[in-house]
Amino acid sequence: MSGREFSVALVGCGRISANHFEAVSRIEGLRLAAVCDVVEERARAAGEKWGVPWYTSYEQLLERAECDVVTIATPSGLHPAHGVLAARAGKHVVSEKPMAISLSAADELVKACDDAGVQLFVVKQNRLNATIQLLRNAIDKGRFGRIFSANATVRWARPQEYYDQAKWRGTWEFDGGAFMNQASHYVDLIQWLVGPVESVMAKTATQARRIEAEDSGAAILKFRNGAIGVLEVTMLTFPRNLEGSITILGEKGSVKIGGTAVNKIETWQFAEYDDDDRLVESANTSPPSVYGFGHEPYYRNVLKVLRGEAAPDTDGRGGRKSLELILGIYESAKTGREVPLPLRPRI
Repeated sequence: MSGREFSVALVGCGRISANHFEAVSRIEGLRLAAVCDVVEERARAAGEKWGVPWYTSYEQLLERAECDVVTIATPSGLHPAHGVLAARAGKHVVSEKPMAISLSAADELVKACDDAGVQLFVVKQNRLNATIQLLRNAIDKGRFGRIFSANATVRWARPQEYYDQAKWRGTWEFDGGAFMNQASHYVDLIQWLVGPVESVMAKTATQARRIEAEDSGAAILKFRNGAIGVLEVTMLTFPRNLEGSITILGEKGSVKIGGTAVNKIETWQFAEYDDDDRLVESANTSPPSVYGFGHEPYYRNVLKVLRGEAAPDTDGRGGRKSLELILGIYESAKTGREVPLPLRPRI
């Protein structure tokens, strides 16, 4: 399949869709084929801007649009159902984070894609930041020695107007709170970088926003390798986004990647030199938003996978791991207990 072009249809023309449109437009071998949104004004605007057919009915898009891939950028709680429909229509699926807001729904999506023989990709674009790739290389090379501590901090601002823009935001049925939505990439990063989590203790609160789910929280993680981790999340930072960072401390190294979206290496110290150390300054970026620049390399991986040239950066099973950790955080906050992972299936 080398050299073949693949066409992409996108459903959900909201806040994140522009990153997908821009990424697809920059990649030779991918082509936007159609767009869909239940809000006619948004669907029409996207279709006219990118010169493709637009739909307000997802079923009609699947029936009429000629496409190989469907990107799901709808409210989080709808990702599994929309992905299952695409898989049954024989389309490969790209799901925005989170892939689902329950493990059972995530498993249904994975099974549907397996049964249909199509690929399932879960967007975790921050893994592809140049800064994070350098950090991952350092871990893989054993430069830290034993890792003692890992911390991910998300201090962002989401005013009440943000939640009021769409009724699904901040609801348990369609969205979840700060951990499930805004901080999900950071939950993913800390478990992807440091390894499987053995147990979690957490507190969450809805302190200032009129929503069902949490606007703030903190979690203590115990990793199987003995490291201790902390996740600190709030959407109440005044007056704007302050920090999206990850820090890893080990016996032979200390690294903090900060900025508003893990885009700037603030500390990079190791006992021994490596040629990667020369790349620290060039890895720093200044993205226009907290979404960063990762969607384009993510889609480049999608294209390589579909052409049979690579393995997926994050497939359905990879996306499920961070979802399970988020659900463990919620269970601990609800019960006041330490929650072991993996979660026990509910009977």
